[in-house]
Amino acid sequence: MHILFIGYGKTSQRAAKLLFAQGHQITTISRSPKTDAHANHLIQDVHQLDLSGMAPVDAAYVLLSPNASTAEAYQQTYVDSVQPIAQALKKHPIQKIIVVSSTRVYGENAGERVDDETLPMPMDVQGRLLLQMEQLYQTAFPAQCVIVRPAGIYGTSAARMHKLAETTKSYPNIHWANRIHIDDLARFLVHLLHVEHAEKSYICTNNQPQPLHERILAIQRSLSLPELVLESGRETGKRIFAERMVACGFRLEYRDS
Repeated sequence: MHILFIGYGKTSQRAAKLLFAQGHQITTISRSPKTDAHANHLIQDVHQLDLSGMAPVDAAYVLLSPNASTAEAYQQTYVDSVQPIAQALKKHPIQKIIVVSSTRVYGENAGERVDDETLPMPMDVQGRLLLQMEQLYQTAFPAQCVIVRPAGIYGTSAARMHKLAETTKSYPNIHWANRIHIDDLARFLVHLLHVEHAEKSYICTNNQPQPLHERILAIQRSLSLPELVLESGRETGKRIFAERMVACGFRLEYRDS
């Protein structure tokens, strides 16, 4: 198959390498130069995407990320790009388009359980824009679109958590955190390409929600740092479970947080 990656960051690079190893032809698009030998890389603005001179594309992955966390950046990156991307792909024999969104579309924030059957009800503007993006892709590609909603992606650096462990003296409440290793996310994206009757959407998480203060506390203990004090038993965040991911036969390599 000829597979196109629209957006070529760390997750895309991992998935593309795996797909190339399976024998697929890889083309990638981003705003900056890339040097991966297994892919034909094009530098384009997704808002002015031109795929007219490209060999027929059988499948596409969309993994975009804004350069800021503002509502304006989310609007431009996620929502405003859908129409030009859909238009550019219209003349290609797309069998599947896999779009990476986020569990931010779920607005629960009191420790509730969230799974694939939970109705997305975003609590902020960014979450609403991500959900709008999902709906636009599902309208443009009703039979081919698969949405993937990863939880917090980790694996590239432990520096942030170590910094938290060094500086956190107290924590205000029990805040549930959910994670997925970047290599497992990439493997799952590849796995979905081969799922014959895919669901419309999949959560991607390691199915081990954990209070954030417990993770910080574990690092503090491992480094013999002063231990934080939990100030209250109030719960925030959500406990996220990826039931469809498990049901479609995917197995994690990184189960521990």
